[in-house]
Amino acid sequence: MFKRVCVIGVGLIGGSIAKAARANGLVETLVGFGRLDDVENLQLAKDLNVIDEFYTDIETAVTEADCVIIATPVAATENILRLLKPFWSKDTVYFDVGSTKGNVVAAAETVFGFVPDNFIPAHPIAGAENSGVQAALVDLFVNKRLILTPLENTDAVALQKTQQFWEKIGAVVSIMDVQQHDSVLAATSHLPHLLAFALVDMLGRRDEQEEIFKYAAGGFRDFTRIASSDPIMWQAICAANKLELLPLLEQFKTELTKIQNLLETGNYLKLFELFSYANTARERFLNQTKN
Repeated sequence: MFKRVCVIGVGLIGGSIAKAARANGLVETLVGFGRLDDVENLQLAKDLNVIDEFYTDIETAVTEADCVIIATPVAATENILRLLKPFWSKDTVYFDVGSTKGNVVAAAETVFGFVPDNFIPAHPIAGAENSGVQAALVDLFVNKRLILTPLENTDAVALQKTQQFWEKIGAVVSIMDVQQHDSVLAATSHLPHLLAFALVDMLGRRDEQEEIFKYAAGGFRDFTRIASSDPIMWQAICAANKLELLPLLEQFKTELTKIQNLLETGNYLKLFELFSYANTARERFLNQTKN
């Protein structure tokens, strides 16, 4: 499908894309790009056969590449686009994998004055609490949703190639508006991560005096699993999508206050109704994900 793919940021996501592309015969040569201080990770990626070559010079890395994948944290997108700008090719397909899309579009507009028509903002809804190329999985995207957020000027051929690439590595592709994407992901991914981080932060500080974690059961482990995610990455995601997150946090505070009031007033019937509704809503979610 592609002769030469350059992956910028060969970590969990970038490495998993590379592994899947190789396993499915979608690329002839895989190239990694990173900073000088990333050489050790790039060498590891090569040793693990995730990539064939790596460079710390952007011009060399993208020369003759017909696909460039930006798999860096969202906060780095603008800097990466600035590096790419002098060597941008109309014959190359570019896409990112950032968890927010509004800031990616804004970064492109800042760098180019517009969003190039062969740049496709994309977001694979897949990941793991472990990070780094050593955690990369060949099947990370199989049966996982992948959202593309094309703009009005997006080139139809570049969009088609991007969609086909993701489908061939197993993803279920959806097309969505940029603002809708950020709103939906704020509620379903970014807010849950914030809540998990907040709970572990609160209990972790108590644990220093009370050894709470010693007695934590499976429910705590399940709920807080995502608090093991990369703090740097999630700091960037929350900063990029704060306009969507802040109203959700207000709503959640209102919900917690409602539960607090039900407990204080002993209104256990209403508490049961709240729990029952949440239980039914989650079952509906599970049934949808089976389809």
